[in-house]
Amino acid sequence: MAEQRREQVDARDPRDPGDGGQGAVGRRGRRATPEEARAWEALVTAARRTVTDGLVVGTSGNVSVRVGDTVLVTPSGVPYDRLGPEDVTGVDLTGRQVLGALVPTSELPMHLAVYGSCDAGAVVHTHAVHATAVSVLVPELPLVHYMAGALGGPVRVAPYATYGTQELAEHVLRALDGRTGCLLQNHGTLTYGATLDQAYDRTAQLEWMCRLWLTASSVPGRTPTLLTEEQAAQAADRLRGYGQRR
Repeated sequence: MAEQRREQVDARDPRDPGDGGQGAVGRRGRRATPEEARAWEALVTAARRTVTDGLVVGTSGNVSVRVGDTVLVTPSGVPYDRLGPEDVTGVDLTGRQVLGALVPTSELPMHLAVYGSCDAGAVVHTHAVHATAVSVLVPELPLVHYMAGALGGPVRVAPYATYGTQELAEHVLRALDGRTGCLLQNHGTLTYGATLDQAYDRTAQLEWMCRLWLTASSVPGRTPTLLTEEQAAQAADRLRGYGQRR
């Protein structure tokens, strides 16, 4: 994609011999704390997983984790399998870079908007195929499965806006009202959670529900049976107590 190639060039340090941002000299900002270093390692693992799980292609999509007042985020245009501990990239809540030399993701406004509006601990944005397909067909993912309750109810589609803009960030916030995930029209998905694992699980569930609806609705002469919002709310209540208590 031209967008990805352009971002990768922008991500390089001007003194870098051309290795796509790796080994850049003249790091900016302070040294990462031990907690930030551990969070960065988990972030890179999650970013690589979006590729292996087929949720993104190349360097599309992005992941962020909040540690105190610092947001660690994947850098722009750098393949995730090339990221190491020395590539930690972080900004403060205003977007000012405080860690690393690589340029943060172009979708930083969207991530910061989420952190500024709720107590999210992590945000995952993908270009998942089935979810993106749904985003071009309907204004809201039909209630085809009770797992919609885990996202707060019917999943809305945020209207299209150019990637990386404040306009897109504002559309996303409106679509997320009362929800922990949404679709981005002609673009992809965004979910958040208290932890990176929770945010990622919500992304995977959203993609699965979209695939389920597309599959069911493609059967000739049949219309999928949908849940009511009340049924989804009941499922959401039960899901709050799901799993092992620690």
